[in-house]
Amino acid sequence: MSDSMDKPEVGLILAGGGARAAYQVGVLQAVADMLPPEAPNPFDVICGTSAGAINAATLAIFARRFRRAVRRLNLVWQNFEVGHVYRADLPSILSTGFRWFLALLLGGLGRRNPPALFDRAPLRQLLETRLPCERIQESIDAGYLRALSVTCSGYDSGESMTFYQAAATVKPWRRVRRIGAPAIITIDHLMASSAIPFVFAAEKIHREYFGDGSMRQTAPLSPAVHLGAERVLVIGVRQEADVTERTQDGEYPSLAQIAGHVLNSIFLDTLEADLERLKRINRTIDLIPQHHLREGGVTLRKVDVLVISPSEDPEKIAARHMHHLPRAVRFLLRGVGARRRVGANLVSYLLFERPYCRELIALGYRDAMHRKEEILRFLEMPPA
Repeated sequence: MSDSMDKPEVGLILAGGGARAAYQVGVLQAVADMLPPEAPNPFDVICGTSAGAINAATLAIFARRFRRAVRRLNLVWQNFEVGHVYRADLPSILSTGFRWFLALLLGGLGRRNPPALFDRAPLRQLLETRLPCERIQESIDAGYLRALSVTCSGYDSGESMTFYQAAATVKPWRRVRRIGAPAIITIDHLMASSAIPFVFAAEKIHREYFGDGSMRQTAPLSPAVHLGAERVLVIGVRQEADVTERTQDGEYPSLAQIAGHVLNSIFLDTLEADLERLKRINRTIDLIPQHHLREGGVTLRKVDVLVISPSEDPEKIAARHMHHLPRAVRFLLRGVGARRRVGANLVSYLLFERPYCRELIALGYRDAMHRKEEILRFLEMPPA
């Protein structure tokens, strides 16, 4: 938490990306190693979406000691197995597949329609065991955190809903299809924010069902700005120099390839577009004298952004580790075409397995350490 009136409020944005969020843990581990061992959380505002919401909540709960919070994250992600997130045993996969087949064949099964491809009961159990969300308010009251936000997408309203738990001075906001509302963050919010459409079931909060927060999140940077951040560290999950490789065989794309493309659109494209928009606004503000801004009543303010993103494509890493998936899951994904390089994109979001997660964590750590001086200047923190 900022301890000086002159020090800018720093925000952290952890975007969605399923299993790719392991990369965020590596970056956070590097940041923790850059700071003194007993340093508190260096981020005044923490915003999470999808799997990033779970990482964000962990940092908020244990904000008193940042390194210990990151160590908890690292312990879980380093030892992840698919079975910790969704049921991957053969009976569960066959049961779900059979119900989907019957629903399509019979025109629906009424209330017995399968809500999603995978059952995430193991993840809920894991979160309830390890994340005492009631401690979020303790972190805020003690001054280690200004605000935590978790973004979800409402299936009834079609709006991007940012639930935030913050100091009393933070006010709600409403924009086109975007709402910020105060709430007591619970496991339900984390489950809803990470409910990838079709893959995982939606969660009911109050009177509405919510799904993955990356859907319809047209301005991923907005929650941090509304919550008071003046500079924002963004940890992405897509290779910065992302070059699309075109296939030469001209085959019709498999279902896995199409699904991977859709997930890229949900998780990655809006963040890149919002970053471009923010940079354009910053350049415009720099060109306008400050007295003109004040006289014109312009409320726009410059927000500095630092982006850390993978130096290697997570899709290629997933392709190397696809064989670590449980046999039943491999069989299911093979049926939709996830057996070749073009199917690895979909797998990169679902591959909650130890070797893949550990390689992403190591990549995140290296990428952040290569920019150590830049990160410390951005945070205005002394090195360890």
